[in-house]
Order: sequence, then C-alpha cells, then structure tokens
Amino acid sequence: MMKAMFLFALLLFSEVLFAQNKKEQDKQAIKAMAGTYFVDFRYAETFAENPDYKLKEPYRASGLEYITIDEETDNKISLLHLLIMENSKGEKSIIKHWREDWIYECADLYCFDHNLTWRYKKLSPEEVKGKWVQKVYSVDDSPRYEGIGTWIHADGKHYWESEADAPLPRREYTKRSDYNVLRRRNRHILTDYGFLHEQDNVKLIRAKGYADVELVQEKGLNMYKRVEDASDGLPGKEWWEKHRPFWREVLAVWSDIYSQRRDLAFKEKNGDGKLAEALFKLDEDCFKQGKSPESAKSDIRALIDSHFKTVELGIQSK
Repeated sequence: MMKAMFLFALLLFSEVLFAQNKKEQDKQAIKAMAGTYFVDFRYAETFAENPDYKLKEPYRASGLEYITIDEETDNKISLLHLLIMENSKGEKSIIKHWREDWIYECADLYCFDHNLTWRYKKLSPEEVKGKWVQKVYSVDDSPRYEGIGTWIHADGKHYWESEADAPLPRREYTKRSDYNVLRRRNRHILTDYGFLHEQDNVKLIRAKGYADVELVQEKGLNMYKRVEDASDGLPGKEWWEKHRPFWREVLAVWSDIYSQRRDLAFKEKNGDGKLAEALFKLDEDCFKQGKSPESAKSDIRALIDSHFKTVELGIQSK
C-alpha cells in the first residue's frame, strides 16, 4: 500500500515537473520573438468555390519592425510591435503598430462576430489546460482577434497554431466590402532566421440568421528576419520609453472594459474621427506640453467610450 502511494506521488510530481518545464519552454519561445526584424508581408488568394470570382492581385509589403517585451508575469507575456519608417532624407519616424498578449490557461475570450462586434466566451478549465491564448489588439489597443492553442516543441521545431475569426485586415478594410469576416488560421514558427507567421485564411460573408458563405481562401506568409545590428531598433526603443506611460493609461481603460466580460460593439469612427487618430493626438499633446499621462485618463476614457455603440449584451460571467 505504501509503495503504491509512493509511486502515485512520484508520478504526480513528475507530471507537475513536466508541466512546469513545458510552460517554461513555451515562455522562452514567445520571448524569442522579441527583437528587431526586417519583415516581409506576403498574401495571395488561392482558391474560390465560385468560378465567377476573380482572384485579387497578390499583396506584398515590407518594413523594419521593433518588437519589445512590454510586460511579463508568470502567466502573461505582452509583445509590442513598432514600425520604424525612414524618409528620403534619412529621417526616422515611429508608428505604434500592434500588440499581442500571450496568456497562459486564460479562460476569457472575446470572439469576433462581425460588424466590429465581439462576443464574450467563457472557456472551461479543461479547454485551457496547458494552452496559451494570443490576444491581438489594434494600434489603439482596441480588440482584433483572440485564439487559443498549444505550443509544440518536438524534433527541433517550435510552433503554435490556432483558429480565430477577425475583422478585415488593415491592408483591405478600406478597399473591400465583398466580405466581412477573416477566419485566420495562424501558425507561429520559430526559424533559424527569426520567426514565421504563416496563415491559411478564409474570407467569409456573415449575416445574422444565415450560414457563413465562403468567398475565397488566402495564403499569408509574414517572415520576420532578425537584424544583426540591434542598434537598428533603438529609435523604436527610445520612442516607446517616452510614450509608454501614456499608452499604459490607455491600456488601463481597456482592461477595465474587458474585465466586465460583456459583448462589445465598437465603431472605429464617430463624429470626431477615428479613435486611433484622437489617441495619438492626445499622446503627442501630453508629451509636447509635458503633462502627466495620468492627467489625461478622463479624456482617454471619454474618447474610448464614445466609440462604443449600443449592442445586445451577452450574459455577464458568474
């Protein structure tokens, strides 16, 4: 009897130790994506069921991107992306690009529906065990999409994959209205040159009360090639150190909204324009005038609140 209990305890300890080691491997893989990269973005439509649909021209863009670990706790790693632009005179400017939060065994998901509406979903402990949720946010820290998956470490390969519905990507949302949901099948793969964000996407037409209609499939390859000279990322690092206090106040407002665990309906524009533009202007005004970011919190809250629209709210979690 004592031997059986000892073996059970040893097995339990081994499982806990394995889980801890696996989690640490996961964290190292996520943090490995920080750094300065030359990024090559490529997208091509591949297949449409409707023979009358004409595939659009492939899309390609590139740029220098600085990715920093903006926050790290035992169960969360936040990566912030900053684009470093250079004009013909050699002058550099920074564009706050997007944020991704990686949260371990997160049970709270905001699932994109359509028309800039997100539905709150509560996951069970069984559904999240050992998994990471990637929460992707726009330039103004408003929601984009969230997916859950398991990091795989095998045969010298390290990758994570998930599926999540999302709004139209920035490269298309002002140019197209023939679909309204992008079903993203994301795969993040560590490589010898940096990492690869591979996508097998489906462009969907969604309307309330009807089944989704598939418009066309798409392949995406975002190749992040690490820049050998780390100093190339210094302009991004320096810009973020100066402007981070303001954007932490923005995050605090969003965190309060997300903590209510309700459905969200968002409007990118209101009578005063786009939320991102208004927040960036407020940030610059605070910075130039030497104002404390804390003093702008009420203005930040008012701006964000003004970009929500009435929605039939989901049931608040218990």
